[in-house]
Amino acid sequence: MSVSLTKGQQVSLRKSSGETLSLVRMGLGWRAAPKRGLFGSRTRQIDLDASALLYAEHTPKDVVFFQQLVSKDGSVRHTGDNLVGGVGSGGDDESIVVDLTRIPAQITQVVFTVSSYTGQTFAEVQNAHCRLVDEANGQELARYELTGGGVHTGQIMAKVFREPNGGWGMQAIGAPAKARTFQDLLPAIEPFL
Repeated sequence: MSVSLTKGQQVSLRKSSGETLSLVRMGLGWRAAPKRGLFGSRTRQIDLDASALLYAEHTPKDVVFFQQLVSKDGSVRHTGDNLVGGVGSGGDDESIVVDLTRIPAQITQVVFTVSSYTGQTFAEVQNAHCRLVDEANGQELARYELTGGGVHTGQIMAKVFREPNGGWGMQAIGAPAKARTFQDLLPAIEPFL
């Protein structure tokens, strides 16, 4: 059963049996919002990019994005860049797979971001979502709808973090920012670490 998260809400990443999940996929889906024009509706292509930043407390240690598809330790893998989106409210346009059992002990959190590489704002995006899926069985665990549009070009979507009991949790963040790349988002991420 999927949990629909609101901004700031947290959920533990444990199976109903009590064991911690080992392999999760963070999926991002979106569609370009149609624009009304003189000759009817037309849709521009929008290139959103999903990234995962691996942190040791407040220090970034590694990143996975469209130009570096696998983390140095192999625990996080981007499945590939989608330049136009289009799946929208159903499936995912870009995915990042995280093997929680392989993340090095010094990594305390993995922050997921999205940025508009081509510079369009989120006002031009519709049906955008971020979701967490158990890769073992394909079950959607949590979903966060990226609503509200806005003039921002980036967003800090969510993070998975180490819980005090040794397991993992997820927090929906949904913080807007001005960004075309993950590098642009680094200052905006700091308050959420």
